[in-house]
Amino acid sequence: MAQLLAAANSNATQLVLSDDRCQEIYRNGGAAEFSTLLTVMRPISEGDASIAPATTPELSSQNRFGVDLLPDHPAMSVVEDRLSTAWNDLRGAQAGGFRITNWFPQLLSQIRSRYDVVVVDLGPSLGPLTRSVLLGCEFFVTPMGCDIFSIVGIRNIGQWLARWIEDYERFLEHFRRDNAEVITRYGIQEQLSVKHGFVGYTVLQYITKSRQGERRATAAFEEILGQIPGVVRDSLGTFFKEGLSLQQSHLGDIPNLYSLIPLAQSAHAPITSLQSQDGLAGGQYKQQEVYADFIETVGNRLAINIGLNA
Repeated sequence: MAQLLAAANSNATQLVLSDDRCQEIYRNGGAAEFSTLLTVMRPISEGDASIAPATTPELSSQNRFGVDLLPDHPAMSVVEDRLSTAWNDLRGAQAGGFRITNWFPQLLSQIRSRYDVVVVDLGPSLGPLTRSVLLGCEFFVTPMGCDIFSIVGIRNIGQWLARWIEDYERFLEHFRRDNAEVITRYGIQEQLSVKHGFVGYTVLQYITKSRQGERRATAAFEEILGQIPGVVRDSLGTFFKEGLSLQQSHLGDIPNLYSLIPLAQSAHAPITSLQSQDGLAGGQYKQQEVYADFIETVGNRLAINIGLNA
């Protein structure tokens, strides 16, 4: 299965690519011969309303994750400014605002024949870039921690996504009255798949405390853990994929992996691929085994929820 990871978050880029490759790409602000997310969106940053022609990503053969990667770029902040202005133009029913806001569907139309799955790694910000990707995607997943910040984050996503969808649809209706041909010509989205695109969440397990040699749950964390399903239901319930239950949306609880995380980061490799030459030793092998079983379960559940194995 061909997969593309579009990194709208520098953490993913630094994890997948080697340190040397990152330095090559970002030295002197990023050379033109390297393709990044900024390469795709450079025409927009320069005042156009379309993205660049299909670009060549970092290939799966060049990294241990086995995915093609479209790296993030630090200068994407300039594009975010343009996306913010475009949203105001969209609210004014201007063609450029709709075209720029629809940059992600433009990208998908270019690469659809090359990939079965395109994953966008977004940061926690609900800024212009996140808004444009969410409005243009088919499905979305929310990784969570067992903390109050995740509770607040889920509520914010639900509130803001509902508002963005309402604005988009309302101003598109105004725009459509005199610009139906423009909508067709530029492939501007008329139906937003994300309205029913929520397909799951994960929760990072907290670290239990030890008392008299026995590991016990912490009451505060248990209370938050108990709140999460209800918050997901109340905040994202209207966005659930049709037929998906609350139970099915819970993809799994991510085990705490302690030293495996920095080891995977330093090796630029998935946890399941770590070997002794990467520094894997002792009890880490058992942790790796537990994680491999877990990630397979999560992957299978997610595949079912988005219909990949239908």
